[in-house]
Amino acid sequence: MPLHGQSYIAGASVKSGTEVFSAVDPQTGHTLEPVFHESSEKDVETALQAAEDSSSVFRRSSSKVRADFLEAIASEILALGDALLERAHRETGLPLDRLTGERGRTVGQLRLFAEVVREGSWCEVRIDTALPERTPLPRPDLRSVLVPLGPVVIFGASNFPLAFSVAGGDTASALAVGCPVVVKGHPAHPGTGELVAGAINRAAQAVGLPAGVFSFLQGGAHALGKALVQHPRTRAVGFTGSHRGGRALLDAANARLEPIPVFAEMSSLNPVFILPGALKERGAQIAQGLKNSLTMGVGQFCTKPGLAFVVAGEGGDVFRAELAKAIQSAPCGTMLHAGIGGAFATGLEHVLALPGVRTLARAEQSQELTSSQGRPVVLEASAETFASQPALREELFGPAGLLIEAKDRGDLQQLAEKLEGQLTATVHATEADLAGAQDLLAILERKAGRVLLNGFPTGVEVCHAMQHGGPYPASSDSRFTSVGTAALRRWVRPVCYQNFPANALPSELQNENPLGLMRLVNGQYSRDCI
Repeated sequence: MPLHGQSYIAGASVKSGTEVFSAVDPQTGHTLEPVFHESSEKDVETALQAAEDSSSVFRRSSSKVRADFLEAIASEILALGDALLERAHRETGLPLDRLTGERGRTVGQLRLFAEVVREGSWCEVRIDTALPERTPLPRPDLRSVLVPLGPVVIFGASNFPLAFSVAGGDTASALAVGCPVVVKGHPAHPGTGELVAGAINRAAQAVGLPAGVFSFLQGGAHALGKALVQHPRTRAVGFTGSHRGGRALLDAANARLEPIPVFAEMSSLNPVFILPGALKERGAQIAQGLKNSLTMGVGQFCTKPGLAFVVAGEGGDVFRAELAKAIQSAPCGTMLHAGIGGAFATGLEHVLALPGVRTLARAEQSQELTSSQGRPVVLEASAETFASQPALREELFGPAGLLIEAKDRGDLQQLAEKLEGQLTATVHATEADLAGAQDLLAILERKAGRVLLNGFPTGVEVCHAMQHGGPYPASSDSRFTSVGTAALRRWVRPVCYQNFPANALPSELQNENPLGLMRLVNGQYSRDCI
């Protein structure tokens, strides 16, 4: 399918901006055709006006229509075939098998949200019927339901060009609840974004939705992102990326006359705590698993375990030796683009210059690396160095890890307290280890959104129970997740109707329960009529 290098606004291709940019193949450094047109402030205005104009129709659309829309998007993405995968491969350097799996995840989460929308209970209906005879005061009839916020702006992520991008989880969850979406595509994979945006447009047309429910703007200028966030018709923002980028969007949203929520996933070290019993019992196995997780996707997963803690003592030397051997044999890999590769190299150089930081092992390299390639490495430092150097508690995006040796369990807990908010925290432990680790687990519960036992954090299941978000700076609001069906709750707010006649109530709140929802009625969950 030929690319035109333009934005999509309410179903129509547009190139109003005068500035252009190109995608670059990180494997070769070659520029890819065509050139892409940077969106203008006029495009921002047009896209958000179209979203606003479609908002009332979209929010009143039936659950069947929205579910059909999501499933149609999934089908249209699959219909793009190998062309989508090949373009994404050329723009990101990600292997085709990885991209095939990511496409499956993208389609799967669209279909999962469609199932949730069809079932309908996501809107959390609560009904307290009137008690006119209650003394000393009667109770009015009160009925609440979650309603969509309105137009949402989504920023595509660099490291997941499909699953966290144009039709990724943020977009899918916002469309599922009836929020029109304006996506700012990531400038590193604009062709991939254009292909997927076209698929969404065709799906909207197929199910008869207003074209304004979706727009896609090309561009990498910071001014474009700021204009989208500060536009008065934007009601919420979704972002996956760096701490600096997320913080800038938060500040822009808070500077508005009417502040809006920004749901940003930003930065995480995903610490791994290896307790003495587990270290002694299976230290070599844990070392291999840590290497695999740390280097997966060239260390460009938001859940990469960038920090590991062990307690000094028996098993530690074996673990260190096995980890060093595993890292030395790990392959170097192409990173998403030269900017990320350069930032990784610069960040690693900065960390290695800190007093007390040493290199445990580096991957062997058979040839000179390009600016887009990452060479796996594990550094090490003492507990005292880690505690005294704040820079060691900042994310280094790429295939690098840091090993810290604690003196004892009490030292381990003090180090855990030094950590900022995390997406994940992992503990490797035996049953005997766990018996004495309750204080450590209590700390990690406060620090992370997901706590794992005897596993590794890379690989985020898209399901009902997943929590992908943690205390700041892992995400901007730890009460919400960007993965799984609970992600819907970011784009809605509750509205309570008091003493409304039956014919004026939304169908979700009517006594007859025409949608067959599970509702909380007078404190009891039921699908029954009232």
